[in-house]
Formats: sequence, C-alpha cells, structure tokens
Amino acid sequence: MTYFPQPHPSRRAARIQLGASVLAAIRLEDGRHAKAKLQTISATGGLLQLPRALAHGDFVEVAFQTQSGPVRAMAEILGPMGKTKDGVLQPFRFVALEDDDNRRLRTSLDHVTDRSLLGLKSSAFSAQRTI
Repeated sequence: MTYFPQPHPSRRAARIQLGASVLAAIRLEDGRHAKAKLQTISATGGLLQLPRALAHGDFVEVAFQTQSGPVRAMAEILGPMGKTKDGVLQPFRFVALEDDDNRRLRTSLDHVTDRSLLGLKSSAFSAQRTI
C-alpha cells in the first residue's frame, strides 16, 4: 500500500539536519538522473543540495540510504532556496511512499530524535552510496 504524507495544518514536521552527509539519487520524469546531497529530512520532505536547480513543480523519484535501509519515494520539487559554492539548495515534499519506505524513514527519524533528546551523536543516517 502507498502512503501519502499529509502535513499537519498547524505544526511543521520535525526537521533533521544532516549536513550533506547523505547522498541521494534523483530520477526525473523524463528518465534523466541527478545526484544530490540530502541536507535536511523530515516525514513530509527535505532539502537537497543539487549541482543545478530543478524546475519548481517537477515530480521526481528520490532515493537515499538510512540506517534502517533504503528509502525511495515520489516527491514534488519546490522553488530553490539559494545558491551555495557547490550548487543550489532546493526543497522537496514527499507525495507518495510505499509502506516499507515510510516505515524505514520514520524509524530513522525517530532514532535520530531519540538520540538527540539523550544528547548523543546521531548515526541514524548512513553516508553510504546512493541506491
């Protein structure tokens, strides 16, 4: 079954800052591929560092590795936030995740949050190769 993330109308999902340590693979609608670094992630979306901006409103498949396993989801690209020396920062929102991908994402997010509350360094997201 597919999960369709719905943002809470009055509360933002908790964001986890990753500091570009997680690689992400992006597949565009036309079949082209792009590599990105995942800067921030939440249950409803995230922030990518890309070499070049993608078009606002594009639908893509985004895939990345977590400690709980690979996560693959459909996402909508939002407007770029700014430029960096290595490219552009561009947010996205998840539009569909399979149940297993949603479970792996939430398990990893919960693990990071739990460790952060205890004051421990997080290792929930792995800097392994993209999937």
